[in-house]
Amino acid sequence: MFRSLVAAPVLGLLLGLPVAPRQSGQLASPQTASPPAAPQQEEPTTRIVISHAEVIVPVTVTDDKGKFVSNLEAKDFRILDENRPQKIDYFSHDSKQQAIVVGFLIDSSNASRIHWETYRDEILELVFNLIPGDDPRFSGYLVTYANEAEVAVNTTHDSEKIAVAVRRMRPGGGAAFYDAIYLACTNRSLVKGEPYEPRRVIVVVGDGHDSSSKKTLEEVLELAKRNLVTIYAISTQAFGFNNETEDVLERLTRETGGHVEYPLNSLYKDVSGYISTPRDAGNYVYEPGTGGYAAEVAAGITKAIVGISGDISTQYILRYVPDYGADVKPRVYRRIKVEIPDLPAGITIRARDGYYPDAIPTGGYVGDVVH
Repeated sequence: MFRSLVAAPVLGLLLGLPVAPRQSGQLASPQTASPPAAPQQEEPTTRIVISHAEVIVPVTVTDDKGKFVSNLEAKDFRILDENRPQKIDYFSHDSKQQAIVVGFLIDSSNASRIHWETYRDEILELVFNLIPGDDPRFSGYLVTYANEAEVAVNTTHDSEKIAVAVRRMRPGGGAAFYDAIYLACTNRSLVKGEPYEPRRVIVVVGDGHDSSSKKTLEEVLELAKRNLVTIYAISTQAFGFNNETEDVLERLTRETGGHVEYPLNSLYKDVSGYISTPRDAGNYVYEPGTGGYAAEVAAGITKAIVGISGDISTQYILRYVPDYGADVKPRVYRRIKVEIPDLPAGITIRARDGYYPDAIPTGGYVGDVVH
């Protein structure tokens, strides 16, 4: 019997990363990690590392109404590593011990101006939700992007510092979205213990469009995977507009184990007083009439915020020691798949699609360590 649970404000996260040392009943830390020795005289792009390292996979399960399925057990899951079944050595669904360091990547380009004031207020709620301020297990940082990307607030346990910077934001300009992801993965201070505990998460508030980055999508997607980051997104695409880059957000989130919320999609179809009118570039937008325009926008964004928070805090954590088999072939990136064999109709499983066996835990971050 599967029980669904509506998302509640986040309390934090348990560890979620591709590779970590085996340690019974406890989360590993960088000090205990022992990267496997690489075979000599082989290129990094062609080697495979076989050791006693564990692969750690955070998993979200929802029903056909999008509610979280919260009563699964280890025996309900099956993990395939390059199509080979694996033995699950560790299973947890305890939100009380979860911890995260979350990067807020906020689009401050012209595209976010339409509903910016509403988004700003809800972003503040998300910040205070994910970073309570009185618990050192939870920390975050802020990266804003318009014509250029900038680390507006470095890693901190103080949510008010991030909130002050968000309140000061004034949208305008282009969108260096990919550069923002690059900065989040390379140019901020570390929290002591990450990426083992806390886990690394990025929440994007934007439409996925990029017009001025030096980096490419492929570069930053690989970088995010190597840095053991799970990406979530809240799309700012306005109702009635086409978004040619929608697949960008979908790919970034899907391949790292997160998901996208679309708070403004189809909000007004049941609200009286709206008509479709042609706009430039062939787009259509619904003009506000006498209906509940502001209320619908606010409700949609609030629901998206709750959905992201609930996803982050309602994950199952699975760990296994890879059994590659005698005929294993060298792979730079190993594909994994999480299944529930007795899956009821309409159930959705979200998890990262693979891992780099030789990923460096610190991921090339720079800056001082935040204690």
